[in-house]
Amino acid sequence: MQNPYYAKAIEFIRTTDLNTLENGKHFIDGENLFVNIVDSTMKTPQQARLEVHDKYIDIQIPLSKGEVFGVKPRSECKDPVGEMDPVKDILFYSDPVEQTIEAGIGEVITFAPEMAHAPLIGEGTIHKAIFKVRVV
Repeated sequence: MQNPYYAKAIEFIRTTDLNTLENGKHFIDGENLFVNIVDSTMKTPQQARLEVHDKYIDIQIPLSKGEVFGVKPRSECKDPVGEMDPVKDILFYSDPVEQTIEAGIGEVITFAPEMAHAPLIGEGTIHKAIFKVRVV
């Protein structure tokens, strides 16, 4: 089954200049699909923490510069930090970042609930879009 919210997110990305959106949360389809436009401080691979989500797929798009992401299959993560926060839909792991992928400016990268990811690896600050797509 295709996720209608994911399809709607891709259409929004195709038809919207994300650089014109103000920082903050923008609802596209209520709590089913929204985007956070943020400026964040980047981290070293040692500082970055792997995270997973149950309710949402992440679509992340660097807008001001490239970004490196740590990645690891959720099934291979061994050291959770606490429990899943059901309100924020996030669980962190203290597993080290051993594998990375890079996304350039405007490149779309998707993280399903099965993939742990450690965003914001790099130097300085980054302006980016983080879409939250409800899992169906």
